[in-house]
Amino acid sequence: MNATRMIKLASGALIALASVLAYAQSSEGDATTPAASAKSTKAENHALGKKVRAALTKTKDLHAENITVKAHGGTVSLDGTVPDASQIDLATTAAKGVAGVTSVENHLTIKEPGQ
Repeated sequence: MNATRMIKLASGALIALASVLAYAQSSEGDATTPAASAKSTKAENHALGKKVRAALTKTKDLHAENITVKAHGGTVSLDGTVPDASQIDLATTAAKGVAGVTSVENHLTIKEPGQ
């Protein structure tokens, strides 16, 4: 093998190696990394919780001031107190009506005003 051919082969190998290394470095911040994925999931949960909270406050005859909302992967948890039993059903129905909600865990209790 002559020297010119060996230099061309070595140069080609170095270029290929440099390309692979550059690709590996550029994909380190990719959205598929666990940290980015966890951040995205947290943001989605937060956004879903806000949508449910908005639906609760817009629901006629529902007193949502003492209701807290937590979302985790489509499951929404409602905690807190409402003034009467009918409010529990109103809150559940409102939460289930929000796009992205797959299930509702209702932990609301009744606390009459003034108690």
